[in-house]
Amino acid sequence: MAEKNMWTRLGGRLKAIAGGHPSETGAPDGTRIYAIGDIHGRDDLLAELLAQIEADATASPVQSNILVYLGDYVDRGLQSKQVLDRLTGARLAGFEHVFLKGNHEQALLQFLADPAFGKTWKYYGGLETLHSYGVKELTRTDDPAAFVRARENLLEVMPEAHRHFLETLEVSREIGGYFFAHAGVRPGIALHRQIEEDLLWIRDEFVESGASFGKVVVHGHTPNEAVVIRPNRIGIDTGAYMTGVLTALVLEGTERRFIQTGEVPLRQAASG
Repeated sequence: MAEKNMWTRLGGRLKAIAGGHPSETGAPDGTRIYAIGDIHGRDDLLAELLAQIEADATASPVQSNILVYLGDYVDRGLQSKQVLDRLTGARLAGFEHVFLKGNHEQALLQFLADPAFGKTWKYYGGLETLHSYGVKELTRTDDPAAFVRARENLLEVMPEAHRHFLETLEVSREIGGYFFAHAGVRPGIALHRQIEEDLLWIRDEFVESGASFGKVVVHGHTPNEAVVIRPNRIGIDTGAYMTGVLTALVLEGTERRFIQTGEVPLRQAASG
C-alpha cells in the first residue's frame, strides 16, 4: 500500500509513448514544466498539489521551472473565490507562471457583462461560484431581476485582483514541443491560427482525432478518471471536483510523469 500511495503522489516516470517521440517534442533543455488540470473550485486540492510540486522541484533542481495552469479555476466546486485568492496571491518562488483561460472563466466574465447569461451559467457551476463570494440571490429563483442583483453584488464583493486576473488570461502557450490550451485545438488548422472559441470549448472533434497537430497538445476540459495519453495529445482533467484527484503533468526533456492528489492510484488510459 505504501508503494501504491507513493506512485499516486509522485507519479511514475513515463517514457515516450508507443512509437516514440523525436527530441523536438520534448521540453526545452534545462526546463521542467508542470501543467495543472481543471481545478473547478477545489482550493483544498490545489493547496495540496502545489505543496507536492514545490517539494518535487526542490528535490531535483533545474535551471528553469514553468507552472502552466490549464484553466477552469472556478465553478462546480465550492471554493472558487478561494482558488482565485490563491492564484492572485503569493506564488511559488522560482517558477514562471502561465495562466490559461478556460470556458468557465469565459462564462463568469460573460455573466459580469450580461446578467441574463446567468440563467445558463447558474446550472453548470455558476451557482457554486456565486456562493463562494457570499452571493445568494439565485439560490431559489430564476427571476430576471435576481440575476441583475446577483451581478451587482458580485461586482461589489469581487476583489479587483480577481477581475484583472480573469480579464488577462492567455488562451494558449507553446513551450518546446508542447502546445497548451484548455480544451484543445481544431484538427486541420495550424496552431498559430486557432481561434479562442475552439481553444476554450472544442471537444469531440479534437479528442477523437488521430491527426498530428504539429506539437503534442496538453489540455483539460474533457474529464476522465484516468490520465489520457495519445500520440498527439495528453489530457489531464481528472474531474477533481468530483473525484478528489487533481493532476499535474511533469515534462522534462522527453520524459513525462505525473503528480496527483488523493489516494487513488494513478491510472493511465490506453495510449492507442
